[in-house]
Amino acid sequence: MKIDTIGHVRHLINDRPERRNALGAETMRQLLAALEAAERDAEVKAVVLSGAPPAFCAGSDLKELGALSIDGMCEHELETARIARRIGSLSKPVIAAVEGFALGGGFILAISCDLVVSAADARWHLPEVANGWLPPWGLQALLTRVSPAQARRLVWGDVPIDGRRAEALGLVDVLADDGRALGEALALAERLAALPAQAVASTKRFFAPFTSLDGERLDVLAARYFADDCRGSAAQTTLRKFMVKQ
Repeated sequence: MKIDTIGHVRHLINDRPERRNALGAETMRQLLAALEAAERDAEVKAVVLSGAPPAFCAGSDLKELGALSIDGMCEHELETARIARRIGSLSKPVIAAVEGFALGGGFILAISCDLVVSAADARWHLPEVANGWLPPWGLQALLTRVSPAQARRLVWGDVPIDGRRAEALGLVDVLADDGRALGEALALAERLAALPAQAVASTKRFFAPFTSLDGERLDVLAARYFADDCRGSAAQTTLRKFMVKQ
């Protein structure tokens, strides 16, 4: 995780380009530490989360998950979920800047942020069902932004969508020209950072019950379905590629 500070904006960069910025356990630990440090720093008024070029995030690190038992995978995904939910309880706005693609857990991590800026040509996709399982966390964040019917179609993931379609659905708050998502996100963060910090924090606190609802319970439920799915034949075919231990 690379960390930069621009005025009152803290910029966090998931810097694993060799793994397409996949979400491994260490990456998530670093993200949580960086978020907590930003929360404690009175000089930081807003946070931007991006991925090292050329993309935002490819989702869970399947090579890492493939070394775990199914129970171990569930524990890993529940910890990832807990860290993603922490974004909503911070007092400072967190903005995702999406370029290239946001896949699987990367898709969900982006929409777990308070605001999402996406390049028009960015590829958004939830490929988990095609792999044989339900996305194991973050579906409350999806339901916060789109209707249950739209969420179900997105989770089935029969076709990827681009940034334009993501904005039309409500997944994306600001649509940027190709290659301009980070610049737009930083500019948005600077505008939010210029607002009275106490009022910004009060706004997050007021809306938190409506955006988080029972996210923790739903993550536990999704993880349970995920575990059941992972014992099925389609998931087993996928998992064998990554040498999952039973």
